[in-house]
Amino acid sequence: MLREPPRELPFLVLAADVLVAALGFGVLVSLPGMQTAAEPGPATLRLLGLGLVACLGWPLCAAALGLYSARPLGAPAQVARLVAAGAAAGSLQALGARWLGAPVSAAFPALCALAQFGALATLRLSLLGALRLLRRAPGPRNLLIVGSGPRAAYVERVIGQHPEWRLRIVGFIDDGTPEGGACIPEERLHKLPDMPELLREQVIDGVIVACPRSMLASITTVVDPCAAAGVPITVLSDLFGDYLPPPIATRFGTLPALTFAPVHHDPLALAVKRGIDVLGASLGLLLAAPVLLAAAVAIKLGSPGPVLFRQVRCGLHGRRFEMLKLRTMVEDAEARRAELSHRNEMDGPVFKLKDDPRVTAVGRLLRRFSLDELPQLFDVLRGHMSLVGPRPSLPSEVAEYQTFERRRLSMRPGLTCLWQVSGRNEIGFDDWVRLDLEYIDTWSLTGDLRLLLQTLPAVLWGRGAR
Repeated sequence: MLREPPRELPFLVLAADVLVAALGFGVLVSLPGMQTAAEPGPATLRLLGLGLVACLGWPLCAAALGLYSARPLGAPAQVARLVAAGAAAGSLQALGARWLGAPVSAAFPALCALAQFGALATLRLSLLGALRLLRRAPGPRNLLIVGSGPRAAYVERVIGQHPEWRLRIVGFIDDGTPEGGACIPEERLHKLPDMPELLREQVIDGVIVACPRSMLASITTVVDPCAAAGVPITVLSDLFGDYLPPPIATRFGTLPALTFAPVHHDPLALAVKRGIDVLGASLGLLLAAPVLLAAAVAIKLGSPGPVLFRQVRCGLHGRRFEMLKLRTMVEDAEARRAELSHRNEMDGPVFKLKDDPRVTAVGRLLRRFSLDELPQLFDVLRGHMSLVGPRPSLPSEVAEYQTFERRRLSMRPGLTCLWQVSGRNEIGFDDWVRLDLEYIDTWSLTGDLRLLLQTLPAVLWGRGAR
């Protein structure tokens, strides 16, 4: 009744974007003057590498800008974000061409990005127009509202604010005067037993259930005839409670179900996030290999004990995993923690100490620039962590969480987060939790990219590190 785009639409658009980007690259690179002279063998491999950048750069940039949302954006927003994605994709192609040494002209990355933009913009705007055409009904759709109280009045008000929906309310149906008083004139009201007759005598395109919870037991007299007549029913989810988050429709076996999750993140965007994690962690480990080797030698020479420190932390939804760090403390540091507990400088369940006597000289340097966190890139590859997300907590800390604080565990923990770039240990526990929940509630791929860019100066300046 209230038509929504198909769930598969973002994936179809993604596939189309990759195909169009590949075609655009292939056509342009074959044009005269686009390639420069080079040896045949290496040149082919470099062109293939640049082609991969050109094909995947667009989807990654588009996903970061929310262009694969399940709800299509309007034409102006589509074009604006496509321009931004085109600029980012063109920059990636320019960097890729330079890094790979691809035998293409200097103007090729910009021309390729421009050609891809034209093709993708045409594709998307055509799709947007087609969707609007498909959703256009031959005339207004007639609705019947179940309820006559404030919720029913709210439904009528919202429909009145959106004439483009082409919806018309033909009446309200209730089993009596609601507790809060009727908000609908009596002449527009029908009784529940009138439902079969209404379906026979009027054209009803859909029914919206906007009654109070006290009326739930009696709406079967509405649901049964609608189901029998094939009339769609929409149920407002706040019927089940005022504090429940918006649901998503799922299935449990053969039964339809509603899932009420605190935050609904786009599965496609989360898949892109995981891909970035794997790629970023792999590249990070490759670049950090000399630093890790030098740090391992310094740790071994500086104090007895292993190079790596392994500690159990709580990951997604509290699932425990063994987190890796470069050892920055003496070997018996965990055993000595109890004797230092009275010196804790952090509020809440977290233990932090600025001048911790257990930290070695090498460890102090590693902590200053967060180099001790580098082995956690292995945890990212294993899927226990992400590049960006709330920092993983100790089980003993999680055990002291209040109920709302446990929502920090509703997203995979990360190497960096808002807390990391906002002063780290200079921030109290309550503000730490607030920042993590803010990150979860407003998460986006562009936000992750912004945090990654902010992390580098925060680490180099050692702001808030202990």
